[in-house]
Amino acid sequence: MTINVPTQVTLGRLVLAVLFLALLSWFNPTRLEEQRWLLRVCFWLFLVAAVSDVLDGLLARMMRSVTSLGRMLDPVVDKVMICGAFVLFASHHFWDGTRNLTDVRPWMVVVILTRELIVSVARSHSEGAGRAFGASWAGKVKMFVQSATVCVVLGQLAWNVAGAEPVRTACVWLTVVVTALSALTYLRELRALVAAKETTSGQKDVTAADVGATPGDSPGGPTS
Repeated sequence: MTINVPTQVTLGRLVLAVLFLALLSWFNPTRLEEQRWLLRVCFWLFLVAAVSDVLDGLLARMMRSVTSLGRMLDPVVDKVMICGAFVLFASHHFWDGTRNLTDVRPWMVVVILTRELIVSVARSHSEGAGRAFGASWAGKVKMFVQSATVCVVLGQLAWNVAGAEPVRTACVWLTVVVTALSALTYLRELRALVAAKETTSGQKDVTAADVGATPGDSPGGPTS
């Protein structure tokens, strides 16, 4: 199977995401001053991966080479990047013994992961019904805000920008709000998909019953 250029870019982003998370997991908060270089490397890796997310979409539209593989792979890579980053931000990797250096709380990660599960269920229902499930405007805004927040968190810590701490905190909370609103958007879409599927199933059952019936049949059985 030939893999087109946009999908190759997506696969390259997956490699960057794995490398980014592997390096970020090595960070030791008790050695912050010694490991700011590591955070800088992670910052640039994530930034390149985020830019490539825009690039593969543009290439797919320009080359008219949108494929089912690329459509399924792209959100998976996004989840690896974003969910992985926020899980690490909320973990012991960024706990210096007195506070979390990123301001990301475990419950915030739960909100992000729950939203991704909702989207996965909606995508499964949509693809099962033969409908393409593309990214909505809410999803694109959410992805932009989450990516920007990861860059702000890493950048503030990597370059020790003390004055940017309020901005970092604001970005983290903005991410939670935008993610929750995005989840509500997809919940409405999922509800509509389920309702449409139930309606279609009901119509098929009625049609099957009509086909199976004969002109002489009646609900009370044969008449004499």
